[in-house]
Amino acid sequence: FKQLVSSGFNLNLKKMSDKQEASNQDVTTTQQSVNLKQKITLANGVALIVGNIIGSGIFLSPKGVQEQCGSPGLSLIIWSICGVFSLVGALCYAELGTTIIKSGASYAYILEAFGPVVGFVRLWISVLIIEPTVQAVIAITFANYLIQPFFPTCEAPFFAVRLLAAVCVTIIMAMNCFSVRYGTRIQDVFAYAKVLALIVIMIFGFIALANGTSSSSLAKPWKGTTTDVGNIALALYSGLYAYSGWDTLNFMVEELKDPYRNLPRAIYISLPLCTIIYILTNVAYYAVLTPDELIASDAVAVGFASKTLGVMQWTIPIAVAMSTFGGLNSSIMASSRLFFVGAREGHLPDYLAMVSLKRFTPAPSLLFTSLLTLVFLCVENVFDLINYYSFMYWLTVGLSILGQIYLRFKKPDLPRPLKFNLAFPITFCLACLFLVIVPFFTYTRESLVGTAILATGIPIYYFFIYRKLPNCISKISEACTRLFQKLLPVAISEVE
Repeated sequence: FKQLVSSGFNLNLKKMSDKQEASNQDVTTTQQSVNLKQKITLANGVALIVGNIIGSGIFLSPKGVQEQCGSPGLSLIIWSICGVFSLVGALCYAELGTTIIKSGASYAYILEAFGPVVGFVRLWISVLIIEPTVQAVIAITFANYLIQPFFPTCEAPFFAVRLLAAVCVTIIMAMNCFSVRYGTRIQDVFAYAKVLALIVIMIFGFIALANGTSSSSLAKPWKGTTTDVGNIALALYSGLYAYSGWDTLNFMVEELKDPYRNLPRAIYISLPLCTIIYILTNVAYYAVLTPDELIASDAVAVGFASKTLGVMQWTIPIAVAMSTFGGLNSSIMASSRLFFVGAREGHLPDYLAMVSLKRFTPAPSLLFTSLLTLVFLCVENVFDLINYYSFMYWLTVGLSILGQIYLRFKKPDLPRPLKFNLAFPITFCLACLFLVIVPFFTYTRESLVGTAILATGIPIYYFFIYRKLPNCISKISEACTRLFQKLLPVAISEVE
């Protein structure tokens, strides 16, 4: 009897031990599987690129391009050149993105080519200037267009605009924290909506051409053409601002299904599509508005609607607001992945490299980028910060392409599923150099201040990254990480 009881007891212990071991294995497996999932399809990728490129630029930039060019003919040529230039840059990024399968776009490529110091400086200026400034400007533009019908005869109150912009940022952050699928669905819907709005503008513009009711803009396309190189350079800047966002999918390449095939395909589809839409939209503008009317309008699409849509002209401000909302969504998605990868490389706090246990979203980095944007919304002259941003953006892009050339010689055996002729990156790199130099002549003070901000990243790297943090700071950092993990259950993510 004792032997039977003893053997039964031992058998139960063995079963309990086996269950506990299996449970531990399940926990380990669950922890290892906590990572960003490949949920972005080719269609989502196209919507991300198109949705970020077609933001507020096509509704605002035609004024700047026309003002610098002086004629509709040269303006259309500039729009075409900007489209081809952006396509070349996107093709270079397609090669980089299929060679270095890491999210973070230019940060990941600079880090791979030039090491941690240059990579950290690129990340540093994104934290301080590039990402929060761009997102704050997009959010304010969204709020201005949405609130405009309520203040038809005066300027909207400052706090009302900022509050609405903050609500917009918060909603986008919450949806992306809840699910990556929700973020891509938002992007899909608003990308289709903004393209539809531009198609409506094209239709009414070509109707005006067919009826012979168009302005004299296209009858004399070369009247007033400038030959000043400085003006043409500034026109290129305005046009390229409207095309910015072609690198969006590279920020999220780890979450893209079959990136070796879908990244280049998304670029092949998106860039020509956006170029055609932009050129046809500008033709529609010139079919209805004179060059003087186009320059006098701060919102070209609104002036166009007042002449063509009649009682339905209210739809254009709504369309612009939807366009900027979609652009802000893709920008927040991209910047959160940049900070996520930066933390994973040890250049930002570890907490930002963590992933939600249930949702598999980079919730901490989404909260971080949104908080930075909310802080910048408090700056009254936030639009002036764009002058600090412009040359920094082209500097980082140019360094990425320079890294592509450098890696061709440093690591010739690196697997490259997609490989273009070196003439593409060399030409694009030289053009980026031109775009970096131009602001030092047009916005000298702002460019020098931007350079000083960029240089602060070197001592920050030395004291906080290269050298180990003092024990007291490390303990405080660890305590904060544990506290935040309790508030928002997340776990550290590793590259699979």
